[in-house]
Amino acid sequence: MKPFIVMDIVSKAKTIDDVIHLEIGEPDTLPSPKVKKASIKAIEENKFFYTESKGLKNLREKIAKHYKIFYDVEVNPNNIIITTGTSTAFLIAFYFAKKIATPTPNYPCYENFAELEHKEFVKIPTSFPDYQINIEKLKEIKFDTLMISFPNNPTGTVIDKENLKKICEFCKINNKLLISDELYHGLVYEKEYTTALKYNKNAIIINGFSKFFSMPGFRMGWIILPDNLVREAEIIAQNILISAPTISQYAAIEAFDYGHLQNIQKIFKKRRNFLYNELKDIFEIAKPDGAFYLWCNISKYSENALSFCDDLLIKAKVATTPGIDFGDYKKFIRIAYTKDITILNEAVKRIKKFIKNI
Repeated sequence: MKPFIVMDIVSKAKTIDDVIHLEIGEPDTLPSPKVKKASIKAIEENKFFYTESKGLKNLREKIAKHYKIFYDVEVNPNNIIITTGTSTAFLIAFYFAKKIATPTPNYPCYENFAELEHKEFVKIPTSFPDYQINIEKLKEIKFDTLMISFPNNPTGTVIDKENLKKICEFCKINNKLLISDELYHGLVYEKEYTTALKYNKNAIIINGFSKFFSMPGFRMGWIILPDNLVREAEIIAQNILISAPTISQYAAIEAFDYGHLQNIQKIFKKRRNFLYNELKDIFEIAKPDGAFYLWCNISKYSENALSFCDDLLIKAKVATTPGIDFGDYKKFIRIAYTKDITILNEAVKRIKKFIKNI
């Protein structure tokens, strides 16, 4: 199993004073104040006991309502399982797969989860600048499960509605299981998008509260399953979860504060625009549609992203993530805009000075 390099960078960066942390995908924004109040209330009411393995009914109903509001898609709350972050959701979803194909670059844990469950893993290369999936390439690959993610980590690419529809139709016609990681939904800035459920009712959908809802430490996710997989998935959850954290579940019920969430989206859009405009003449960057990362080609300066990130950390005190965490991308780094613009501005000054001295 491959190491998650960004976590090693986090550990190293914490031993150095005055580092600007742009390496880890953790929002610095806070959840709605209603979340904190709900947490305190649950503690005061001694709600420390297991819920059913699917999770609180009220929370599952809230998530189902969210799909109606956000996407105009009907979801049965009984088809939703609350998970410990999205990690356990992937472990559940991958149980139903044999040979998983997914576009690269992508979140490194996908491959590690597949290895953990002894599943075959097939990487589908995508290209700068749009990183879109080519349907014709899918026809050339043998697999039984297609794993997609949008907005993508690390590129910020969003699968547009028309292409998503084609992907969903391809999976239905060819009897492929579709798993859609939609964790960064909500953090999309201009492009029109929707959930894969809009076009494929048998898709497995994975999402959570750590990014858009600004609740990473609550360790809360969810998985939506088609009717024929719900019971088996529930049995898996009973064994690997028992249930998701109870206090966090009560807190998450109040996370769907759309006025607050709209402000979160505006904050990250403003940061994206600032950082992209400051760095686009230094690195080759495809302007991201969503999430909170810039995927930067550093080949003008180095062909070894790991050593580049290490030098940037030591000499400029800016922590970033090497592209090799996301596949065979030795000439790319990922920069997270998960800090206030005043901090990003200081980071830009340090990066520019570092580049000037190369």
